[in-house]
Amino acid sequence: MRAVITGQIGMDKKPYLEVVSQLAGERGGNIELFNVGKMMYAEGPDIREGRILDLPMSRLHSLRRAAIKDIISSTTPTEDHPDVIMNTHATFRWRHGLFPAFDFDQMEAFAPNLFICLVDNIEVVHKRLHDEHDIDATLKDCMVWREEEILATELLAQACGCRNSFYILSRGRHQDTTETCYRLITRNSLKKVYPSFPMSHVVDMPDILEEIAQFRAALAEHFITFDPADVDEKLLLDNGIEAAKQGKDWIQVEPHEFGGKGGDEPLRVSVREILDIAGDIDGQIYMRDFRLIDQSDMIVSLVPELPGGVPGLSSGVERELQHAWEHTKEVYVVWKPKKAPSPFITETATKIFTSVDEALEYFSEQGYFEMANLFGH
Repeated sequence: MRAVITGQIGMDKKPYLEVVSQLAGERGGNIELFNVGKMMYAEGPDIREGRILDLPMSRLHSLRRAAIKDIISSTTPTEDHPDVIMNTHATFRWRHGLFPAFDFDQMEAFAPNLFICLVDNIEVVHKRLHDEHDIDATLKDCMVWREEEILATELLAQACGCRNSFYILSRGRHQDTTETCYRLITRNSLKKVYPSFPMSHVVDMPDILEEIAQFRAALAEHFITFDPADVDEKLLLDNGIEAAKQGKDWIQVEPHEFGGKGGDEPLRVSVREILDIAGDIDGQIYMRDFRLIDQSDMIVSLVPELPGGVPGLSSGVERELQHAWEHTKEVYVVWKPKKAPSPFITETATKIFTSVDEALEYFSEQGYFEMANLFGH
C-alpha cells in the first residue's frame, strides 16, 4: 500500500515508522519510508533544528513542495514501488493560525491508497512536545490539535478517493503498535477486529486485568486489531478528579494497563489542566471508540465473570455491541459467567463462545487466519 501517515506534533512518528519499515525488511519485504519533515530540513540546511515553523509561510510552502516532489519522483512508477510510507502532518499551526500541511495536486500525484492518523494518550504527547520543542501548550491545546489532525486526514483521504481506507491507529501503550501498522500496509486483507472488554470498573482487579490482557494479545496475534485501551484518558481523568478532592495540584501518572505509558517514568501532570479537558476526554472516547468499530470488520467482546459471579458487562461494552450490530458488523461475544446472557446479547450476537480458545478455533475454521509467508509471518 502507498500510505500517507499523519499525526499531531509530539507523536514522534519517525522512530515508530522506522521500526515498521524494518519489520518489512526482516520478513523479506520492503517498505520505503520518506519523512517529509526531515526532507524539508535537508532542503534548507540553514534552518536550525526545531525552528522550522519560525520561517515565513511562503518558504515553508516551497520547502514542503520540494520534499514531496522528491518523494513522488522517487516512487514513480507506482507499480515498481507498491509499499511506501509518506510520514507527514495533515495540519500545522503557524503564528496561532491553523493551516493545511499538504497540496491536493501533489497528493493526487503520489497516488496514495491508504491513510493512517496516529494518536497517543494526551499526557504522553504533551510531555514529548515540551521535551522536544520550546512551546507553551496545555493538555487542552493537545486535545484540540489531535482532533484537527484526525479530521483533516479523513477529509484528505476522502478527497483522494480513499474514504474506506482511512484508519485511526493508536501508537500503543505497553508496546508500540508497529505490527498493526505493518499489517495495514502489507497485509491489508487481514480481518480487522475491535476488541471489546470492561475497563473503568475493573482497574483494581488484577486477575481480571490479566484475563483481559491475554484476550487482547490473542486477538492481536491473528488479526489487525484496533484496541480501545491503547489510547484512553479516562483513568487520567478519574485520578485527576480524585486528586482535586484531596486538594492536590499535581498527580503522578503511573504506567497501567489502561493508563500511562509502559516503560516510561511516571509523568507529573497538572490537576487543573486535567479538569479543563474533562468534557473533551469523555467526548473523544465516545467518538473514537465508535470510529474504531466502524473501521473494523467485526467486534469480539470479552465478558469476564467478576467476583460474586457478576457478569463483567459494562455499559460501554453494551453500547459498543449495539453500535457494531447497528452498523452490520460481525458481533462475537466470549461469555465467561455462569449466569446466562440476556436476550440483548443473544439476539444481536453473530455467535457466542464460552472461552477465547473456542472463539479462536471457530475463526480458524472460518478461514479468518491468513497463511504465513516463507518467513513465518
